[in-house]
Parts: sequence; C-alpha cells; structure tokens
Amino acid sequence: MRWQGRKESSNIEDRRGSGGGNFGGGRGTGVFGIIILLVGAYYGVDLSGLVGTPDFSGQSSQRLETQEEQQLASLSKVVLADTETVWGQYFRQMGKTYSEPTMVLYNGVTPTACGTGQSAMGPFYCPSDRKVYLDLSFYNEMKNKLGAAGDSAFAYVIAHEVGHHVQNMLGILPQVNRAQQSSDRKTANQLSVQLELQADCFAGVWASQAVKSGLFERGDEEKAFNAAEAVGDDRLQKRSQGYVVPDSFTHGTSAQRLEWFRKGLQSANPSVCNTFNQ
Repeated sequence: MRWQGRKESSNIEDRRGSGGGNFGGGRGTGVFGIIILLVGAYYGVDLSGLVGTPDFSGQSSQRLETQEEQQLASLSKVVLADTETVWGQYFRQMGKTYSEPTMVLYNGVTPTACGTGQSAMGPFYCPSDRKVYLDLSFYNEMKNKLGAAGDSAFAYVIAHEVGHHVQNMLGILPQVNRAQQSSDRKTANQLSVQLELQADCFAGVWASQAVKSGLFERGDEEKAFNAAEAVGDDRLQKRSQGYVVPDSFTHGTSAQRLEWFRKGLQSANPSVCNTFNQ
C-alpha cells in the first residue's frame, strides 16, 4: 500500500499505555449482544464472561511505542481517514450526512459502552459509542495465526469495522439487533452472518476507491482477499476445533466473505450490498 505521507484521521483516541482504569458497572449489559455479534470471536473464544465490572486500575504502566507500532498506528489513521472520505461522498449522494466514527487504539483491555473490550476479541465496533476498537497487535495475529499478512489485509479489517458503523448510521444495525432479540438462536446467527457479509461488502466498496486513488498497489487486492477468506467461520472452526458447525456460524464461510468483499470492490456501489435479500 502507498499510505505513507497521506492524510491521517484526527478521530483517534489513543489509550495505549494508559491502562484500563476503573470500568463502569453494567453499562454494556443491555447492548452486549451486539458486541458479541460484531466481534464474532475470530478465535472462537467465549465472550460471555466479559460482562461485568472488572478493575484494571493496576495496569497503568507507561510504555514506549515501538517503531512497528508507530507505523501501524499511522497506517490505521490513514485508512480511517480514507474511509471518512469515501463514505462521506456516498452519504452525500444519498442526501445524508456521514457522522464519522472514532478509532480507539488500546493495549490488552479497555472499557467500552458495550462492555469490556479485550485484544483476544480482535478489532470490533461498539454501536453504543460509535467507536472502532483496535489493538495493533492484531496485525501480527493475522500474519502469524491466520496467515493473512500485509498492510492491505489489516486495512480490510479496519474497513470491515467501519462498515458496521455505516450500518449503524443507516439504521440497519439496530433493526437487525431487534430482529435477533425476538428470534431463535439459529435465526439470530443467520442474521449475524448477513450483517457481517454486508460489512465485508461495504469494505469492498471502500477498497474499490483505494484502488482508484492509488492507495492499493499491485498485489494488495489479493492480500485483502486472503484476509477475507482467513476469517471465515468454517476455516476458523476447523483450525480451532478440527470440525465445523454450520448452524453456529456468525460471520459466514470463507467463500461467502470473499464473495461479498469482491462484490463491493468490483461494483464500487453500496446498493449491491443488500445481503438480506439473498
């Protein structure tokens, strides 16, 4: 990616090295189903134990930022700024105003309006505070554990989480959440898959502009495609437990995630991203 020297977003909240602090009690309980929905547990971890009032006040040690972290932070800010430009344009075309999300950079654990965020959850979006949460260590997790290396692979993940913010701004996210609350688990999981695939498609819409603007270089599309496949439910379940349980899927298969990301990229049109009509 040709990201060096490009505009960086100012919508950044950097909590790295500041520790977790005292978490407010119970604020995230009402919407915690959403955070589970949007994180989807890249590694199949059980997130139910995160609801509560843990105290991480003892973790406030300061640490120096490494050169790699500086580069990843700058990359993340550039990608976020680019999504702001792209979605700002699309929303204006729809006669709407795009309210930009904030990206929170953190280490380990952090409080959110949706409950306690942990790096093991992977990057996630909290609709209650309209923030994307990102532990930069996920870059190496993708490379070493998921086999998805490269800046454009990391950018895809950020664009996917911003895609959830777009859903929130369009009213899709709260509508789906209400439908899930009145559904059985199998139907709720299916709705989650449709939501995630739409976010993949929205990420592809952004990527189409990244190609046109020269942010993506030769080979970057393939790395992003690989990242989309790497986080498919079937591949993750096969890796973690040796078998797959389709009814438990919450994000979609590798093939589905690649298909919808590619649809968004090839069309450059958010209107093709209606996964709920499939």
